[in-house]
Amino acid sequence: MGDVIRTVKVKLDVSDERCDDLHQTKEQFLHCANTTAEWAWRHPDEHCVTSKQQAENALYDRLRDETELTANLVQKGIRRAIEAIKSGVARLKKGEPTSQPHFDAWSVVYDKRSATFHRDYVSLSTVNGRVECEYVLPDDPTGTPIGEYLLNEEYEFRMSTLQYDRSTDSFYLHARMRRTERDDHEQSTAASNAEHRTVLGVDLNVDGSLAVTSTGAFIGNSDEINHRRREFEKTRGSMQQTGTRSAHLSIQSMDDREHRWIQDELHRASNQILDEARDHGCTHVAFENLTDIRDRMAGAKRFHAWAFRRLYEYVEYKAELLDVEVEQVSPAYTSQRCSKCGFTHERNRRSKHQFACQKCEYELNADYNASKNIARKLMKRLHSGQTSSDGGAPCQCALTSGTLNLKGGVTASVDSTTEGESTDKPTTSVVGY
Repeated sequence: MGDVIRTVKVKLDVSDERCDDLHQTKEQFLHCANTTAEWAWRHPDEHCVTSKQQAENALYDRLRDETELTANLVQKGIRRAIEAIKSGVARLKKGEPTSQPHFDAWSVVYDKRSATFHRDYVSLSTVNGRVECEYVLPDDPTGTPIGEYLLNEEYEFRMSTLQYDRSTDSFYLHARMRRTERDDHEQSTAASNAEHRTVLGVDLNVDGSLAVTSTGAFIGNSDEINHRRREFEKTRGSMQQTGTRSAHLSIQSMDDREHRWIQDELHRASNQILDEARDHGCTHVAFENLTDIRDRMAGAKRFHAWAFRRLYEYVEYKAELLDVEVEQVSPAYTSQRCSKCGFTHERNRRSKHQFACQKCEYELNADYNASKNIARKLMKRLHSGQTSSDGGAPCQCALTSGTLNLKGGVTASVDSTTEGESTDKPTTSVVGY
C-alpha cells in the first residue's frame, strides 16, 4: 500500500466584503505562530521547546483569548511554530547558524476541522464566521492538475494552505490531495472497515461529575470547581473593599492562579475523556451542542458555558493526535430518553442524578443514561451518511464492557457477558449497560 500525494494550486473567488475577514484571519494566525516561537525559542540559555503538546498546554488559552480564531486555527498556528523550532534545533546540532523563527509570509493552514472541502468550492473558518469561496476553474480542466487531482473523486483533501498574491490581489488554495493505492486484498478489507464507527458519548454537568462518558467513566468534580470559584470570589470581594493598589495587585495574582487551576482541571478531564476513547477503540467522541447551554441547563452560569467550551476545544485538538473525530449533536431529549428501550418522557428523570424509565423500569445514573443517548445521536447521523447498498458497516456506542448498536443490541467484550457497575459514580444508583 502506498499514498500518492499531490498539491494543486487553485484560485478562489472571494467576494469583496469577505476579503478583509481572510486578511484578519491571517494576521491572527501569524500572531499565534510568532507568539509561540518567541515562547519556545530559548537558545542559548536553555533548551528550546519542541513538544507540540507542551506548547499547546502553555499557550492555547492565552491565544484563544487574544484572537478570534477557532480552536483548530490556534492549534495550527502553535504547531507551525514548533515545527520551525524543531528545524532550528536540528541546524544548531549540526553547528549551522540559525535564529528564532519569525513568520510574516501570507499563509494560513487549514484542515478538515477548520475547512470543508468540496470539488467546486471551499468553506473556510475566519475571525468572522465561515467564508465560502468557489474555485476559479478552467473551461476544460482535462489534463491539468485541477482535473487530474482536485476534481478526481479518487483523491481526498488533506491539510491545505491558503495564500494571497499581493500583485494580483488574489487568494489561492494550495490543496493537498491524497490517493491511497491498495492491492485487491487491501481494498476489500478497507471497504469492509471504511464505515465502521465507534462513538464515545460525553455528558457535561454543572454539579456532580464534570463529565460522564458512555463507558461509565465519571470524570472531574464540578462541585469542587464551583466551591473553589466561590472561595476565590469571596476573597476577591473582601480585597476589593479595601481599594488599595496592593489589594488590586493581589486580585490580579489571584485571578491568574484561579485561571491556571481551572485550566489544569479541564486539561486533566480532557485527557481522561480521550483515554476512554483510546482504550475502547473509539473513532468519534460526541458532545451535546453547547450553543445556548445557559438557557437549557439549570444552574449553568457564564463560567460553566466557558468551561464546557474550553473542555470541548481541548478534547477536539488533542483528539487529532489519535485520529479521533469530535462532534456535537442536538441536546433534545437526551436526559428524558431511556437508552435501553427508547421511551421518552420527562418523568423518566426521577431526580438530578437518577433515571428510571416509566415504561421498562430500567434504572441507572441519569448522566450516564444521557451520555449513551448523546452517542446514539451521532451514531444515527453517521449511519445515515453511509451509502453502501447493505446499509454500511455498524455504528456502535462504546460501553464499559462492550458496545451498543442502534437497534439496542449489546455486544459484550471478550472478558465480560454484561456491562459491570461503575465504581466511580456520584450516587448509589446502578449504572447498568
